[in-house]
Amino acid sequence: MAKFDIDAVMKELEKHFHSVQTPIVDLIQIQTKDPFKVLVATILSARTKDQTTAKASEALFQVVQTPDDLEKLSAAKLNGLIRQVGFHNEKTKHLKQLPAVLKERFGGEVPSEIDDLLQLPGVGRKTANLVRAVAFGLPAICVDVHVHRISNRWGYIRTKTPLESEMALRKILPDRHWLNYNSFLVAFGQNLCTPRKPRCAECPIHQYCKRVGV
Repeated sequence: MAKFDIDAVMKELEKHFHSVQTPIVDLIQIQTKDPFKVLVATILSARTKDQTTAKASEALFQVVQTPDDLEKLSAAKLNGLIRQVGFHNEKTKHLKQLPAVLKERFGGEVPSEIDDLLQLPGVGRKTANLVRAVAFGLPAICVDVHVHRISNRWGYIRTKTPLESEMALRKILPDRHWLNYNSFLVAFGQNLCTPRKPRCAECPIHQYCKRVGV
């Protein structure tokens, strides 16, 4: 087994990323360049498959383009538009609170700093880091289930929780890879390095992977 080389790994994962369907939050940023829509889509995506998030986002963004639009939309109408996503009642509550918090604390604009993003309803560390990286192109390490699982499967880190993984990656992951780490690993985890029965025979980085737990 070759010594783990994060630059070589990221190079191969970039090729894979561009060969498969782009994760939904990245796709929305590519299409709109709008931090507000990236934020909303990221909130919708929590504990929800990309395909489902895409359908809900498309339906919502047909009537909601700005925080003001969201504020005017009734909770019942909003809930109906996003009903297919996981925990839709909770997300409806958070999204209805969002415009007022943006106005009161941030002048109606989506902030780019982690501590500021964490003040928004429905935003945890994963969402805050993803919005900062995808919407603003600023250094952040978003750790979701794919990043936590795969980074440990490689043997790159040894952690028990996503928060521990974020802190560990902040120490060892070169800055140049922070922006793309989540996007590349999400695509990789959805298509090849799946939780069960990963497709190791097709893996472009199998020579670097310790296959921890496989």
